[in-house]
Amino acid sequence: MDKEALNNAGLDLIFRSARTYNAWQDRGIPRSVMEEVYELAKMGPTSANCCPARFVFVSSTEAKAKLQPCLAEGNVAKTMQAPCCVIVAYDREFYEQLPELFPSRDMRAMFAGNAALIEDTARRNVALQGGYLIMAARAIGLDCGPMSGFDREAVDKAFFPDGQWRSDFLCSLGYGDAEGLYPRSPRLDFSTACQVL
Repeated sequence: MDKEALNNAGLDLIFRSARTYNAWQDRGIPRSVMEEVYELAKMGPTSANCCPARFVFVSSTEAKAKLQPCLAEGNVAKTMQAPCCVIVAYDREFYEQLPELFPSRDMRAMFAGNAALIEDTARRNVALQGGYLIMAARAIGLDCGPMSGFDREAVDKAFFPDGQWRSDFLCSLGYGDAEGLYPRSPRLDFSTACQVL
């Protein structure tokens, strides 16, 4: 049976009309909404269902104060204004969860002690899961401000001092203020970015 495609309103919400926000309305995000975003995002596929991403929802005044000195200068004001900034990180020991997440085969043994495979798998899949987080947030009516302008080592030292988790990128969440939007930047067309073989 064919699946029903999203209608144009749904596609606009997630993709065509969605923007990267730099200014935010003065509206908080309750924990229940953060949980809803995660419950959707976690359903996206990862290799061997490894799920290495870990999400730190930085929303309290104290947590924001810890994050602020780690940000590039141009990202400070907009990140502090956002009701929440998610540190999208990965667990370097994600493979310890594989007996539960991938019970049909001993995938843990493939990763244990293989630092290069752990890092390669974690970095690729955390990027996927961070993308799922953005799509999930947009799908329930939130706006996003993903960014890479931060001192990764400083974030890791401040939030993950034991070294098990490592940051990958940041994503502010909230209800965007359209007054702060820049004109939409162009995208590559199909013939430039794609091949059909």
